[in-house]
Amino acid sequence: MTKSLCVYCSSSDRLDEKYYVAADILGKHMVARGWSLVYGGGHTGLMGRLSRAVKAHGGRVVGVIPEFMKEKELAFDKADEMITVTTMRERKLAMETRADAFLALPGGWGTLEEILEVITLRQLDVLRKPCVLLNQEGFYDDLLHLFERMIAEHFAKPSSRQLFSVARAPEEALDLIEGAPTVAETKWFETR
Repeated sequence: MTKSLCVYCSSSDRLDEKYYVAADILGKHMVARGWSLVYGGGHTGLMGRLSRAVKAHGGRVVGVIPEFMKEKELAFDKADEMITVTTMRERKLAMETRADAFLALPGGWGTLEEILEVITLRQLDVLRKPCVLLNQEGFYDDLLHLFERMIAEHFAKPSSRQLFSVARAPEEALDLIEGAPTVAETKWFETR
């Protein structure tokens, strides 16, 4: 049975080529390891590059796109399945329920918002699916530094580090997803 990996990534076509190459590599390795793609349904940027890579290697692509983006002709027309929703919130829920794991490639506001919601849902024990950040060439270093400050200043527990894994390369990201444990400790601090 094929597993579904939800990948959050940029729709920008103005990125350095190294990010597109990583998307190509990820797509190839996903298919080789039996993963299908669930993603935001777009044909531009890393979204488009990843979806084309998965298709090129014989994999399955499921896109989830809001109607207003579809109307702007942003949908990947070669997807095996394209789910059209009304709102961005519905999009996230559809992606979350279809995914067996989550991966964030370098991205912008949307990518960050989506992966942080997954991390939060893991913290609240609503989701028990693996979550990985692809920290390509240190892209997420500043965010990881902020997470450490949150822990140091007691906004989060040290066990929060177990809510996600960090990879430096696409193959490592898949290794971490496939070997990830579920979250056991509750979010809540004990009151004094």
